Amino acid sequence: MDQDAVVSTAVSPVAERAGGSLSAGVYDLASGAGGVCGDEGRTYDTASVVKVDILAALLLRAQDTCREPTASEWESAAAMIERSDNDAATALWRLIGGAPGLDAANRRLGLAETSGAAAWGLTRTTVRDRLALLKAVFGAESALDARSRGHLATVMSRTVAGQDWGVSAAGTAWALKNGWLPRTATGLWVVNSIGRVTAPDGRVCLVAVLSDGHATKEAGVAAVEDAARAAVRAVGAALRAAPGATSTP
Repeated sequence: MDQDAVVSTAVSPVAERAGGSLSAGVYDLASGAGGVCGDEGRTYDTASVVKVDILAALLLRAQDTCREPTASEWESAAAMIERSDNDAATALWRLIGGAPGLDAANRRLGLAETSGAAAWGLTRTTVRDRLALLKAVFGAESALDARSRGHLATVMSRTVAGQDWGVSAAGTAWALKNGWLPRTATGLWVVNSIGRVTAPDGRVCLVAVLSDGHATKEAGVAAVEDAARAAVRAVGAALRAAPGATSTP
């Protein structure tokens, strides 16, 4: 199965309707199946999805010194992820050492195509790297220990109402982080979503959608949700159609 082709066939019509640029990827945790669409060297501004990277970097620093994050650090981390508080993100950004600290942590987590910027929201990334980050958070093999992974998964599952759109459209039991940013020069929107969902057929999937060039935030959210649903459905259908596959209740 050409996994990229499966996802591309499903997601390309969504991207074409949306205009601008859109890349999407999905990874099935049980089977390892998945693929990406529109990620041929295309990088995007992260906006607030980089807050997952920031918290991962903070947790790695705590692990390295054999300590728990302080109460103040936990308070900032929760605010940063659950309600996307920018002041909290800036405080933790400084604590991890800014862009150099982010890049060093991401290399440890297996990310090769993400570059921190002076302003954290302008960090550049790819869908493949977003999936690599999600694997480091929700998979078993990671520089993050089990406790750190559990902390990240917990705060990502507590995103406040009104910010719980995005990849959550593809399933239930979600844990996610979204990002949105209007560009001053063009007035067009960056809209991103990354996270873990349980698909309607019970598969647990990691999903990432990055996009830009939307006339409104609402248009971007709709495109991201359509892409997430299409990608998850397509991988599920391909798995069920594969030789030797068993039916899913």
